[in-house]
Amino acid sequence: MSESGAVPDGPVRPVAADLARYAGLAGATLLTVAGWLGGALPDAPLTTSLADLWHAPHGPWALGCWLAGTLLLVGAWWSLRWGAPSTRWAYLTAGLWLLPLLVAPPLGSRDGYSYVCQGWSWAHGADPYRVGVAAAGCPWTDAVSPIWRDTPAPYGPFFVLLAGLAVLAGGGLVGALVLLRVVAVAGVLLAALCVPGLARACGVPSRRAAWLVLACPLVGVHLVAGAHNDAVGLGLVLFGLLVLVRRPGKPRALVVAGVLLGLAVAVKAVAVVVLPFAALAAVLGRYTPRALLRDAGWLAGGALAALLVTSLGTGLGPGWVGGLERSGDSQQWTSPPTAVGFVVDYAGALFGREPHAVPVARAVALVLLAALLVALWCWAWAALRRLNDVRQRVVRLAAARSRIALTGAGLALAATVLLAPVFHPWYAIWPLALLAVATRSPARTVWFVAPCAVASVLVLPDGTNLARFTKAPGAILMTVLVVAVVVAAVRAGLARRVR
Repeated sequence: MSESGAVPDGPVRPVAADLARYAGLAGATLLTVAGWLGGALPDAPLTTSLADLWHAPHGPWALGCWLAGTLLLVGAWWSLRWGAPSTRWAYLTAGLWLLPLLVAPPLGSRDGYSYVCQGWSWAHGADPYRVGVAAAGCPWTDAVSPIWRDTPAPYGPFFVLLAGLAVLAGGGLVGALVLLRVVAVAGVLLAALCVPGLARACGVPSRRAAWLVLACPLVGVHLVAGAHNDAVGLGLVLFGLLVLVRRPGKPRALVVAGVLLGLAVAVKAVAVVVLPFAALAAVLGRYTPRALLRDAGWLAGGALAALLVTSLGTGLGPGWVGGLERSGDSQQWTSPPTAVGFVVDYAGALFGREPHAVPVARAVALVLLAALLVALWCWAWAALRRLNDVRQRVVRLAAARSRIALTGAGLALAATVLLAPVFHPWYAIWPLALLAVATRSPARTVWFVAPCAVASVLVLPDGTNLARFTKAPGAILMTVLVVAVVVAAVRAGLARRVR
């Protein structure tokens, strides 16, 4: 049996495990070298083509190290997707892989510079929700990607506060970036503390969950080396959910969990889709509307208090919600609705028309997302209600309850990431973390592990997105995939009706 007492996974051969460990370490080291040769350094010239990358100083070496390092790291992670030899082994290996990335320059994007400038704007009296960093006068604006220099911040007040404190304490650009990386590492460590407890609560082997989450290349490259705020947001979400599954129905615990989840929303808005499913995890005893309102009320109170305090305490208010509208300024085929819009535009061009279908496709996707979120919550509620009359051991019943709530949250995050107007590789970490701790069947993990492996190869060390150079073929391929998924879903639905 596995260490959680759930579905046993096959043993991992020591030789294969050691090979994966040191192959991943070699990959992380090569990525760090690639970062120093051609990463997102402050004074690095912005690239507009692959030729620019190739002809840049150390260009061939940077690209070669990045390609080899990515393949080694992704391959090592994928090879143990059924589970590491033990939870301790998974933690030690993931930590080993992170060591070289701790000393890498910003990798995979230039968002860290945006964070610093938004923090500088707030610290110097400007409202980052009203003006872009260029208009605010940030002295490091040239390091920010051009597309984000004139856009308001789309992040919550708690993260703007953290970024502002990093600027004030850092004493300069490098110091602020280092402190933001410390914040990101703290978020990853918080997630690492929560993963085993959540996995055990769901009856999932913690050695598999810990490996899938912590050793994922997206964590090392984008959360740690890239210092993305997703790290602290995800850490807060997992901590809040852990409090809920361990202390459901306890008012104090529910308020604490609500505060943690509210802070996560005040970092990044995507965390808000977890709240309805967290309310399900908060219920103790039988699932009834009255019990849901009672326990979810304490949770909602904590979340609203966190949002209110951070909004008023920073003086920023709710203006960050408006900044979310500009997050879709970037158009890449990696977002399924954007890809569908591209293909419709291509088809229209063949007939001499310009449908401008991208905004329409994105709007339809958001409507579909709203419907899916409601459907997922109703599914989780119905599944939990069916447990009211189930006669089985208390431990198994508690695991089933936790598993349903967290699976619903993970699927809701997956739907949000896939149907959003824009997709960046590190977005995939959110559903990965929830589904990894809630999925019992090893075979089913492929459905969310494979997309994360693909997402790990979508960017170059300086933050250049490969989707920029593959717009037409990428959009067509993504649209074909969307059609295939829709057809498969319709067939599955018809098959259930026939039964």
